Amino acid sequence: MKILLIRFSSIGDIILTSPVARCIKQQLPGAEVHFLTKAIFRDLVSHSPYIDKLHTIDDELSEVIPALKRENLDLIVDLHHNLRTARVKRALGVPSKSFPKLNWEKWLMVNFKRDRLPHQHIVDRYLSTVEHLGVKNDGQGLDLFIPPQNEVALESLPEAHRSGYIALCIGGGHATKRLPPHKLVELAEQLQGPLVIVGGKDDAGVAARIATAVGGRAFDATGKFDLLGSASLVKQARSVITHDSGAMHVAAAFKKRVLSVWGNTIPAFGMGPYIPQHPERAQLVEVEGLDCRPCSKLGYETCPKGHFRCMEKQDTARIAQLANA
Repeated sequence: MKILLIRFSSIGDIILTSPVARCIKQQLPGAEVHFLTKAIFRDLVSHSPYIDKLHTIDDELSEVIPALKRENLDLIVDLHHNLRTARVKRALGVPSKSFPKLNWEKWLMVNFKRDRLPHQHIVDRYLSTVEHLGVKNDGQGLDLFIPPQNEVALESLPEAHRSGYIALCIGGGHATKRLPPHKLVELAEQLQGPLVIVGGKDDAGVAARIATAVGGRAFDATGKFDLLGSASLVKQARSVITHDSGAMHVAAAFKKRVLSVWGNTIPAFGMGPYIPQHPERAQLVEVEGLDCRPCSKLGYETCPKGHFRCMEKQDTARIAQLANA
């Protein structure tokens, strides 16, 4: 049986689909698992032993549709469920299953604070697409595979960091998902021991402010490594602090102790850190009692209310205490 999984983006969402590939491959004898994603995210799945063939696009679906037709697929498992995946399903004309996005329930929560959410992790919603095949959640959590050549050697870090460090992951898809720079500096000053600041090139300015504030305790890794290299730094950390971001799911894939700091979004959307074997390793930090939260299912570049209380009121001393423990 040939099964195509589709998830185009982004980092965290793709990692969250990894149990589907693993459970299909391990529970359906003879299954051939294909995966379709954007080329920029290929490294997240290309090293998986549970993916038999990877298909990617840069911009247009026309790049890949002819090749997919030649595969004679038996089933499409749509783990993105948008207009673009609808085009793939229509073009291939084979049976398909799509995961429930809960757009209506999220809209009610964002706009009227009416909770109709199922309080089910998105991993289980993804796996619901293949339950008709007899595939079940194996409880083994997320996967991310890093080949040796992409690992960052501890010997390449400053000597003080080679015996352990806290990974401070400062990125996030939208500004309202990220602690503002002054709060990150405040947090870093209260953390004990070596820090590795993880993020992309766009985070370099904030990372420089943090590094200036704490001096040699911080190793600024923003923009210095590729996707898997940054993931390797998270993998080797003794604990990880993240926002609601891809780094949170990277940390969960490696079963790290992760403190996730939540702003305008909420864990009740079903995308919190997923470590079913060790749920105690995932700690959520959020400002309770704000009637404006959640203000979006994704995020904004500025707070719609102008006060940004969901991040400005974060207790950095408590976050540092949890991380330092």
